[in-house]
Amino acid sequence: MPMWADGVPNLLIGLREGLEAGLIVTILLAALRKSGTAEGDTAETDGERRAPSSAPIWLGVIGAVALAGSFAAVLTFSTSVLSSTGQEAVGGILSVLAVGLVTAMVFWMRRTARTLSGELRGKVEHALKFGTGALAVTAFLAVGREGLETTLFLWTAARTAHDTVAPLVGAGVGIVAAVVLCWLLYQRAIRINLGTFFSRTALALIVIAAGVLAYGLGDVQDAGLLPGQSWIAFDLSSHIDANSWWVTLISGVTELSVKMTVLQVAAWLAYLLVVIPAFVRADRPAVPRAEEGPDGESSGAPVWVRRVRSGVGGALNQRPWTVGSALVLVPVVAATVAITVLPGSKGSDETDVTVTGKDCAPEFASAHTGKQTFSVDNKSGKAGEINLDNAAGAIVAEIETLGPGTTAEMAATLGPGTYTFKCMMGSTGVTQSATVQASGHGDATTVAAVKPVTLKDLTGPNGQYQGYAAGVLKTLASDVAKIKADLGRNDTGAAKTDWLAAQLDWERVGASYDSFGDDGLAVDGLPDGLQGGVNDPGFTGLHRLEYGLYHGQSAKDLVPVADTLTANITKIQKNLTSDDLAGDPTNLPIRAHEILEDALRDHLSGIDDQGSGMAYAETAADVDVTRTVLGELTPLIDARSPKLIGTVTGQLDTLDKALQATRDGNTWQSPDNTPQAQREQVNAAIGAALQTLSSVPDLLEVPPSH
Repeated sequence: MPMWADGVPNLLIGLREGLEAGLIVTILLAALRKSGTAEGDTAETDGERRAPSSAPIWLGVIGAVALAGSFAAVLTFSTSVLSSTGQEAVGGILSVLAVGLVTAMVFWMRRTARTLSGELRGKVEHALKFGTGALAVTAFLAVGREGLETTLFLWTAARTAHDTVAPLVGAGVGIVAAVVLCWLLYQRAIRINLGTFFSRTALALIVIAAGVLAYGLGDVQDAGLLPGQSWIAFDLSSHIDANSWWVTLISGVTELSVKMTVLQVAAWLAYLLVVIPAFVRADRPAVPRAEEGPDGESSGAPVWVRRVRSGVGGALNQRPWTVGSALVLVPVVAATVAITVLPGSKGSDETDVTVTGKDCAPEFASAHTGKQTFSVDNKSGKAGEINLDNAAGAIVAEIETLGPGTTAEMAATLGPGTYTFKCMMGSTGVTQSATVQASGHGDATTVAAVKPVTLKDLTGPNGQYQGYAAGVLKTLASDVAKIKADLGRNDTGAAKTDWLAAQLDWERVGASYDSFGDDGLAVDGLPDGLQGGVNDPGFTGLHRLEYGLYHGQSAKDLVPVADTLTANITKIQKNLTSDDLAGDPTNLPIRAHEILEDALRDHLSGIDDQGSGMAYAETAADVDVTRTVLGELTPLIDARSPKLIGTVTGQLDTLDKALQATRDGNTWQSPDNTPQAQREQVNAAIGAALQTLSSVPDLLEVPPSH
């Protein structure tokens, strides 16, 4: 069921769009049936004129289908030859474009549904004046627009679902149902309130479009064309199973994910809040059409326009098969040429391999040196990672995430040696292909292979981090003792100074995103979610002291808070090497990114400010510990991305400079008291650093086999 949940929105899209296009064809056929004898037809039976053949309309419809199919082929093949970043950029832009087209289509149908029949009948009568070839063109243009919109939206919706089978089956079922309904309508076997149908399904389509818009903007962010990739609105992946049936069902219907950026959430909400009310208010009468002259032309049309139309009509004479064949063949030929000339299109250097629940690329039996592409088809029913490793175990090429029922391209440049596919699909463990020797023709110039990081590789750097954190915790304990002494003397001014020193010590420990669990929350937790708020007994630690000191609470009342804080710090010192705190080496690369992400989320947004206004000071301390963690990981990073450390060091220098500029002499200013230009410089600098740091966790990820 979870996999087929992705077919639900596409079934609705196929049904609605298919019914819309089918309704146009139905009206064209009905108008033709009522039009009487075409030019050149004189036979009459029992006083009734013989209606022209419907073949031209069907030729136009077939041409429109050929156009839509050709467009889908070009979309699929043109994006498959791009890099992963290029695919994200193109896919995201097309998703946004598809949402715009579908939104316009929804409003167009809302405005013109009641007059559509009359308009199409007028076009049929006008086309018949020029010949049945013009009738084929009329059908082609009327249906072609719907076909292109439907193709683009279905393509983006399927891409959003990370699946191809379920969305295509869902769309196919919807289109078949639409064809059956249109046939029954044409035969007058059923009656449907089409206005009600289009209005109600439009609301569901708007919800789906909002999800596609959010996903598309996420792709554009991943491609680096829009900022904010690291500005996470929420991330539920650690709390819920993204593969569970109910999550998959909700994601399939709404196109939302368990992790979204601020831009994605804002765009999703803004789209719904703007489009739905506008759609509800859009029930306006259509704009009256211009009066037509006796020849069917608008009386307001210039003479030269009428002459051009007349000339075109003369060309589209009584040869519908010639016109219809051109309408079908031209899109197919154009798409074939486009796909053929695409660089890297599938050819002799592309190998098809599959991944199942038991096998990993069983088709991989031969390879040659030089550039080649593997088309990997995931039939395992689970999402996972696929790597191509050399004999040393280094990764030559990889697909980081391949969804179930999805096909993706893996480009590699192989040198002489042996290679093996390794597939890590969900909970099934690691499977691998046969080991194949690459030899023969081709450019033997290879790209640098990335050797996977192992737990052993990270154990040493993590040990260094533990030693560093232990030293900072010792300083923190000493500063908390000073706070207690200040409170004992009733010197709240000194207590504030020592509190800031202690808070910055804690920031330099590097306990980002509650990574120290309940022990960390006891030291640095917030009152959010507690029944008693700031007065709840569960609100303890540094922020509890901050609240008391900056809200006029007595020194006597705060002494027990300092005692509790001392006990909790001691507990962390004892448990520092446990996996719940800093004992898991695989968390160190994540920490390199999340420390500053935590600063952006909590400090610069003001979420954790309990009265001191020290967001910039705390962020500066986070920069310090980020440098420390990067220093411990530098050898591993340099071996895999030699320029990364230099880039991020420069970005951290820029961020440090922007943070220091917010100070007034030796005093840190709160964001509220900082000029807007300086605040913007800080936000821009931290965004740039986070963009670079976001690659560290992936770069130093430990594969399941290690």
